[in-house]
Amino acid sequence: MPEQTHVYDRLRAQILDLERVPGGRLTERGLETELNASRTPLRAALMRLEADGLVERDGRAWQVSPIDLGEITRLSELRDAVETAAVRLSCARATDDAIAALQLRLDDDSLHGANEDGVRAGTHFHVDLASLSGNHFFADTVDSAMTRLARTRWLEVRTETTRRTAWEEHRDIVALVAARDAEAAADRIHHHIVATHERLLAALGADTRSLRARGLAIIG
Repeated sequence: MPEQTHVYDRLRAQILDLERVPGGRLTERGLETELNASRTPLRAALMRLEADGLVERDGRAWQVSPIDLGEITRLSELRDAVETAAVRLSCARATDDAIAALQLRLDDDSLHGANEDGVRAGTHFHVDLASLSGNHFFADTVDSAMTRLARTRWLEVRTETTRRTAWEEHRDIVALVAARDAEAAADRIHHHIVATHERLLAALGADTRSLRARGLAIIG
């Protein structure tokens, strides 16, 4: 694996798992030592993470991007617009085999794993569903939005109850796509995204004090 990819993957995992807290300062020299990385691959990895919205420049150094409640709302609005349009196209374009494969992957998802497993499964579902539209720009947009939301989504799926709720909503959406009911599928995914956003804000609201006590920077 190229060094840049290795460093990027490691830093990205640490940021998404909140091992590196939002607002935390990063220095290239410190990261070079900690990750045993060369300067050029490290800078390339940081620039990729900046494009992902996970780090930002802080003067001559870097910091992990703060959690921005306003950005979370805007990303939810973006997902709503993109995913409802994509699912309509999926109903019209996806093959029966592709839909069946998505249903099978959904059935294989474990509801008893760690938070990160729930976040990863949810991301894969929404990206795969958008891919059924036959337009990769939909899937790319959904993937980018879910990446930016990953640090906070673990709060929303941290219990088996919330993971089961999401899984059941996903199952209902796929069933409507299989039935080729475009309007019902679009309405269902709209309500799913809104409900997920509301659960996420509720989780953040309940934990804001303790999260800030841990040093996490939360804006809004």
